Amino acid sequence: MRRPLFRPSPRQIVCLAVIAAAALTYGFAMRYAVIENATIGVACEAGSATWPCASRRTAIALYTPAVFGFVSVGAALLNLLRPSVVLWAIALASGGAGIVLYNAALSAFAVALLILSLARPVSEAS
Repeated sequence: MRRPLFRPSPRQIVCLAVIAAAALTYGFAMRYAVIENATIGVACEAGSATWPCASRRTAIALYTPAVFGFVSVGAALLNLLRPSVVLWAIALASGGAGIVLYNAALSAFAVALLILSLARPVSEAS
């Protein structure tokens, strides 16, 4: 007897869509309003201790070693082995932010792995 394929429920799909939209919004806001904004960049380099500067330093510290990409690929690989909505959410959140924040290659690969995981059967424990 064949096991059914992994398919999130409609409620889970809505939650995943909200998570993906929030990650993309975060990525766009950080990239275009904080990281690439020359005024904020000059102020942060001058030693300003505001929350945009702290967010800018944190985002740069995360995307420089490709943390967004590696987290999304790791979660997508685990999801490919054992499909789970939680792993989908982690891969979508980090992948969405990574695509916008300069980790496009690894994050896009993770999204491709997420699509492949829809062809996996549901685990027996579920």
